[in-house]
Amino acid sequence: DIIPQPLLDQYLSMTDPARAQTVDTEIAKHCAYSLPGVALTLGRQNWHCLKDTYETLASDVQWKVRRTLAFSIHELAVILGDQLTAADLVPIFNGFLKDLDEVRIGVLKHLYDFLKLLHADKRREYLYQLQEFVVTDNSRNWRFRYELAEQLILILELYNPNDVYDYLRHIALTLCSDKVSEVRWISFKLVVAILQKFYANSANALGLNFINELVVRFRHCSKWVGRQAFAFICQVGMFSLCFYVYMKFG
Repeated sequence: DIIPQPLLDQYLSMTDPARAQTVDTEIAKHCAYSLPGVALTLGRQNWHCLKDTYETLASDVQWKVRRTLAFSIHELAVILGDQLTAADLVPIFNGFLKDLDEVRIGVLKHLYDFLKLLHADKRREYLYQLQEFVVTDNSRNWRFRYELAEQLILILELYNPNDVYDYLRHIALTLCSDKVSEVRWISFKLVVAILQKFYANSANALGLNFINELVVRFRHCSKWVGRQAFAFICQVGMFSLCFYVYMKFG
């Protein structure tokens, strides 16, 4: 009643390898690009019509097809709702996390948008995996690490202060020592956002411990780049730093 059956059958047949040889070599990519729109038109109650096709596309040998799905998986999660997302999209999302950087960047760019749709217990399972984004296939791909820092600034609101301290703090410190200045600069903003997270949640002990770690790691660094990093962190987060100095020394 929503889409004529012949039209839907024609769309689903776009994943047939024979079509790629006779019609268009990139027909699977076109299918992947259109899938969220088709899913929205059919509605979540008819997701079963597309599930097998989506899984086929998610395992396609062409990374461009998987990349297309990775960039839109957060939109599909909104269409399907939390239950179908947990059952059908999370396994594919997990696969994309271990894929090529060209695919992983699609997940990373909308990481916050996807994680916020998950239940808190499921979302917490990704805390340890976030540090895997620091490692890339090509170390010169600094924009990947820059995107990670930007996403973490948003993701902070999804986790409690203890989780931020135990997991995200380590990533922030690593990024602050990156070889690329653009990555370091956005990471300084991430450090300040973490301090503000502690302040907003009255986690003063965690904040002071973090400040002490910044002082030891950067303020007393033997290299000028480290000391410069501390100066920039102070510049970006003057309010947060002043607050913790006041709390410690009065």
